[in-house]
Amino acid sequence: MNTLSKIESAVPLPISVDDILAARVRISGSVVHTPTLVSQTLSAMFGCKVYLKFENLQFTAAYKERGALNRLLQLDEEAKRKGVIGASAGNHAQGLAYHGKRLGVPVTIVMPNTTPTVKVTQTQGHGATVVQFGEKFDDAYAHARLLEVEQGLTFVHPFDEPDIMAGQGTVALEMLEDAPEIDTLIVPIGGGGLFSGVATAAKAMKPDIKVYGVQAELYPSMYDYIKGANLPCDGDTLAEGIAVREPGELTRRFVERLADDVLLVSERHLEEAVSLLLQIEKTVVEGAGAAGLAALLTHKELFAGRSVGLILTGGNIDTRLLANVLLRDLARSGRLARLRIILQDRPGALFHVARIFDQEAVNILELSHQRIFTNLPAKGLSLDVECETRDGAHLERLIAALRAVGYEVAPIEVA
Repeated sequence: MNTLSKIESAVPLPISVDDILAARVRISGSVVHTPTLVSQTLSAMFGCKVYLKFENLQFTAAYKERGALNRLLQLDEEAKRKGVIGASAGNHAQGLAYHGKRLGVPVTIVMPNTTPTVKVTQTQGHGATVVQFGEKFDDAYAHARLLEVEQGLTFVHPFDEPDIMAGQGTVALEMLEDAPEIDTLIVPIGGGGLFSGVATAAKAMKPDIKVYGVQAELYPSMYDYIKGANLPCDGDTLAEGIAVREPGELTRRFVERLADDVLLVSERHLEEAVSLLLQIEKTVVEGAGAAGLAALLTHKELFAGRSVGLILTGGNIDTRLLANVLLRDLARSGRLARLRIILQDRPGALFHVARIFDQEAVNILELSHQRIFTNLPAKGLSLDVECETRDGAHLERLIAALRAVGYEVAPIEVA
């Protein structure tokens, strides 16, 4: 460790467990003490004991209420009268709007234009003034800081403030009191506010606990900082709640000092995690909220034999997007498929193909012929068949049966 690193490690972090304990008293009764439950099925799948903290059961369906309320309760009277402003992709916005309305504090939220409609409408429904600006969080953030000065408002940062971090840290207090056997936590990181509070509380309660951060591969900002890497931060991630290009000035200190590692997860594993939580736990979780489970999918061997706590940070996912995720997962598992079959353009051709589907007990959902826009001979055609099977093995049997009688068949894959 060089001299600068030694000096930095000796400097106290902006919050301690005492701040988090004080925050718990402050917000008690106004946020939900959400359950921490063992998932028997996920535990068997991953070879470790998996605990889920259902923060998607908060009134606004996300943990962000905790930090927002802790901050609002400490405003002076003048600040409460003038109001507050924040920048958010959604969950911080809803938490701030909901509790601001409860406390009589006017709230303005600046959101990126790409924010899911469900988060915009829900924030407005809580009484906040919503301004949409820019394509990314950083655009919205810069505009909010401009409005802060112009309108004399108090800016409430979504992650890089001590009061916000302390409020988020109450998640860990509840988890480890309800399930003291947890020896590992996996915490989603966007700006790092949740990680900062959770790691501070967890390490104070159990100094030997392992705490891992997790980010989407498309937005590895904290990973880049910790690892000294230079991976690009851009793209349309399912986990828009943690799509932050620049980690917090304060939060990066917590991650640097308290994280056992920062892991990256792919979009495919984020999609699979959202689908698994709905199928197995019957709970709706947004992409960022499923990042912890995606880390288990990606790094299964790292957590084998441990007692792992996952925070389901939020459940505000657009219903159309959720439907797409579920259908794509069915396609990847072979339960939903689209096959392209080459036929001769003659009477009875479709009947003979359909008969094989019937013999293999495969349900046909949709058919599409293509005679014109194809490089096949004039007497040929391609037939796309969308169908439903029991599993991947059932699909393979269907394809084998079609090929056995001479049909040229190609599955249309999902990325």
